[in-house]
Order: sequence, then structure tokens, then C-alpha cells
Amino acid sequence: MSVAKVSCGNVKVNAIYGLLTAILIGGFDMICISVSYTMILRTVVSLSSVDARHKAFGTCTSHIGAIVITYVPALFTIFTHRFGGKNIPHHVHIIIANLYLMCPPTLNPIVYGVKTKQIREGVIKLFCKEKEDLDMK
Repeated sequence: MSVAKVSCGNVKVNAIYGLLTAILIGGFDMICISVSYTMILRTVVSLSSVDARHKAFGTCTSHIGAIVITYVPALFTIFTHRFGGKNIPHHVHIIIANLYLMCPPTLNPIVYGVKTKQIREGVIKLFCKEKEDLDMK
């Protein structure tokens, strides 16, 4: 949108087209994800083993977390550039765009790593060690 605004012309058609495209793509993604998870959850619920169900639900939770981490910054970026042009300072647009590019790849390993027992125990040990060190001082 920033490049389109430099053209000194009416960018309303471009803004509407971009917004509709983003909504349609996001909506189609959400429909596909919903159908997929409905099918997955039906299969998981029909599993006989409680342990297998728990493991499958844990994997689904991680995937949903990764999806949320990806889509929330994207929506903020799209809407701030489309609707907050004059109300939101330029540096805020830049910060939000950078968060959109940096948050998903940075947080994905954390989301999936929390599932791994060794990583989870290491993180807990790290935080408990720091707390013990602070208590000793």
C-alpha cells in the first residue's frame, strides 16, 4: 500500500482489491483448516487408547498455536496498512510489519519444542536455576 500511495492517484480500488484478496485467501485457509481439524478430531476421538488420544491432541494444539502465531500478526499488518494510514505513525507500521516477518519463524520452534520432554525439562531447569540464583543473592 505504501508504494501505491506514492503514485499520487486514487488508490481506493487498489485498497479494496487488496483487502478482498486478503480476506478471501484468509477465509479459504480458515475453511480448509477447519475441515481438516474436524476430520482429525473425529479420528482422534475414535482412538481406543487414551495415551494415543492425548498425544494426538498435543500435536493438534501445537499446530493450532503455530497457525495463530502466523495469522494474528498478518491480520494486524493488513488492517493497519489498509485502515490506519493517517492515524497510525509510520514507525508503528514498520514495527508491525517487522513483527509479522519475525514472530512466526522465531516462535515456531518454541511452540513445537515445548512438546519435547527434554526441551521442556531443560527450560524448566533453566528458569528454576535462575530463580534459585536470584534467591541466593
